[in-house]
Amino acid sequence: MKITVLGGGHGCYASAVEMAEKGHEVVLWRRDTDALKELAEIGELLILDYQGERSVTVGFNKSQINLQESLEQAVTDAELIIIPLPATTHVNLAQQAAPYFKDEQVVYLPPGTFGSFVFAQAMKDAGNQAQVAFAETGTLPYLVRKHGLNRIVVSGYATRLPTGVFPSSLSEHAFKVLQQAYPSVEPIEDSLSGALMNAGPIIHPPLIMMNAGPLEHFEAWDIHNEGTQPSIRRVTSQLDAERMRLREALGYAAPHFPLADHYNKANEGDEWMYGRGAHGKLTDSGDWREDIDLQSHRYMLEDTRLGLSLIVSVGRWAGVKTPVAEGLLNIASAVAGNDLYAEGRTLESLGLADKSKPELQMILQQGV
Repeated sequence: MKITVLGGGHGCYASAVEMAEKGHEVVLWRRDTDALKELAEIGELLILDYQGERSVTVGFNKSQINLQESLEQAVTDAELIIIPLPATTHVNLAQQAAPYFKDEQVVYLPPGTFGSFVFAQAMKDAGNQAQVAFAETGTLPYLVRKHGLNRIVVSGYATRLPTGVFPSSLSEHAFKVLQQAYPSVEPIEDSLSGALMNAGPIIHPPLIMMNAGPLEHFEAWDIHNEGTQPSIRRVTSQLDAERMRLREALGYAAPHFPLADHYNKANEGDEWMYGRGAHGKLTDSGDWREDIDLQSHRYMLEDTRLGLSLIVSVGRWAGVKTPVAEGLLNIASAVAGNDLYAEGRTLESLGLADKSKPELQMILQQGV
């Protein structure tokens, strides 16, 4: 299958390597052309995971991963387009790519924060009427960090990826394509259901807000290790309960993938998105001991500003109270010095707040 990966982040490199190792025809595009040229000069991407260390070839032609400077070429040549980028990139990238999408393509946003709607709306605004399926899931398919220019370390792979499609009328085709790349994809109702599986807005805002002192004091701090304490876990559990109540109110079916399962030991509980025992793998790796700037890190700009705003917004629209989500968002706004809800990805900012439930269901099913 012809697969294009857009972006140069941790998950983008991991996606490109995994798809190449599975035998797909892979193209990698990123905005930073200098970084692409530097990677081409090196000629290989190194990966270290549970199978050991190995490499795949990269270059501008005839490589396992073919590098592409033209966004138009990268998009138009693909059957599946994987975009494992922060949601903060969606608006600009969607506007750039919108004219190039074509019939029967599948675009995967892991995770999406309802970015599926953002991309579909950008296509409409560009006058592109192609039938494209935009899918999103609850997490990045990898626990991964880049170690240098051409080396990634993968601590874990997703074993379950609950995924919804926009518009849901294209789900059958989308899942046939997606499961060739990610057999762990599990079909769920629609893209809003997929957005409300996103673990980032549940796990990260409590961790950064309740560890704000250590994060600003120490040069590096692991919010997932010493930063994860019982009091913080209780807040996370309450926040996740709000997410699950919201899903139930909207008629979405279980399993809701409670975040508590992420913290289970290897031989306990239900299997979460990364399988059992994933939290231990994450903390053991040491890769998440980092410098988190509360003004600029994606946990603030993506998971809090965009992700929590979406939860709060959908809760207000559906009549479901989300006091923990609102409280964390208000505290984060005070820390940032900006109204993060006003800057967020909300039903208001997406032009959907005035829709009735039947109207929104029709949009989710048939498209914009």
